[in-house]
Amino acid sequence: MEHSDGGHLDQARVGSPGSVAVPRRRDARRNRELLIGLAQDAFAEHGVDASLEQIARKAGLAIGTLYRHFPTRIDLLLAAFEPKLSEFMAVAEAALHMDDPWEGFCAFLEALCATQAGDRGFNDFISMRFPHSRATEAMHDRLCELATKVIERGQTVGVVRPDITDADIISLVWANSRIIDATRGAAPNAWRRNLHIMIDGFRAARHPLPEPPLTEAQLYQAMVNLTTVNLT
Repeated sequence: MEHSDGGHLDQARVGSPGSVAVPRRRDARRNRELLIGLAQDAFAEHGVDASLEQIARKAGLAIGTLYRHFPTRIDLLLAAFEPKLSEFMAVAEAALHMDDPWEGFCAFLEALCATQAGDRGFNDFISMRFPHSRATEAMHDRLCELATKVIERGQTVGVVRPDITDADIISLVWANSRIIDATRGAAPNAWRRNLHIMIDGFRAARHPLPEPPLTEAQLYQAMVNLTTVNLT
C-alpha cells in the first residue's frame, strides 16, 4: 500500500496486544525531520529565500508533501532555526544574570553576532521583521527585550554609555551581516574584530553621538524594508 508521501505503509498486527498501527505517523515524522535538516543546510548557504522546491527534491519528496508539513516558508524557517534560537536565547538569559554587567553586555553581543556567522539564513532571519507572522514577531520582541535589559543593566552601573538603545544593537546586527557576507570565504572570523571595535564604542564616557537613535517605529520599518522574500 502506497503512503501519500511516497513511502510504503508497513503491515501492522492490528488487535495484537501492545501493537499500534503507527507506520504512517513514523513515515511522516521521518519526512518532517529530513525536510528540516535539508532546509537548515539550504538556508545556511542561500539565505531565507532558498528554493523550497530544491529542498523537497533533495528529500526525494513532492513539493506538496513539504507544504503539508510546512504550509508557508515561515513555518519551515521557524522549524529550521528553532535549535539555534533556543541556544541563543539561553545564552542571552545567562548573560543577563552574569555578576559583572559589562561582561554580561559583551557576552550578549558576542553570542548574538556569533549566531549569524556561517549561517546566511539565520543572519537574514534576525535582521528582518515579518509583520504577518505572530511567531516571528514574538521572537523579535523577545530579542529586543533582552537587548534592552542587558543595556539598561550596564547603564545603571555606569559601564554602558547612556545613549545606547536596542536600535543600536540591531544596527550592529546589520553591519555584522554585511561583514560576514563580504569575508565569508577569505576571513570567516573577521567579524569578531569589528564587533570588539564596536564594543569599545559602547563603553561609557565617550563623545556624544551626532544623531539620535532610531525610534521604535523607525527601527521596525527598517527591518520590514529588508524583507523582500515571499514567505508563502
